[in-house]
Amino acid sequence: MTKLTGFLFIFLMTTFIYGQDIAILHYKGGGDWYSNPTALPNLIAFCNQNIQTNISAKPKTVQPESVDLFQYPYIHMTGHGNVFFSDTDARNLRDYMLSGGFLHIDDNYGMEPYLKKELIKVFPDKELVELPTTHPIFSSQYNFPKGLPKIHEHDGNRPLALGIIHENRLVLLFTFESDLGDGWENPEVHNDPQDVRIKALKMGANIIKYAFEN
Repeated sequence: MTKLTGFLFIFLMTTFIYGQDIAILHYKGGGDWYSNPTALPNLIAFCNQNIQTNISAKPKTVQPESVDLFQYPYIHMTGHGNVFFSDTDARNLRDYMLSGGFLHIDDNYGMEPYLKKELIKVFPDKELVELPTTHPIFSSQYNFPKGLPKIHEHDGNRPLALGIIHENRLVLLFTFESDLGDGWENPEVHNDPQDVRIKALKMGANIIKYAFEN
């Protein structure tokens, strides 16, 4: 059994017996990777209640160079500022995604120029492409016929769902000018209307379901 096969075997057995964990990426560079602290717990609760997942209530934290990366089918990354991946980080993230993992990067406003530079290290042979509104991530559970919803206004630009695809599978999703994570947070944090929060949570549930099933 190879090391990678061993990781996947442990992941599958742990999932079957105990349920599943998802994780937040603790990256380097000084960006606030820890922003939106109530977002993932709220998304987890919504998914467990509405799409029959069995995700542990509290997300884990994982660093990009860690072998623990391979335990999680979905890893979330967010922040406002600088991002830096070492060569080891980039190689490990690439191996994680090419072996079946899914990385969702949600720009909390301001990380986009730093992130795009670092993603070249992870996938020097691939580019971010805009996902068409017909992509299954927009209909895996709830229908979003117009694509990624707009949750928060920053620069007045339209929301973009950008992705990296490997062998017809979306392995990385970058949500930009949408701010889904703010919509997942407790209602008193941003005072978003309930319908806006539900829209963000439903889109998040679509992403989780896609990550778990593809």
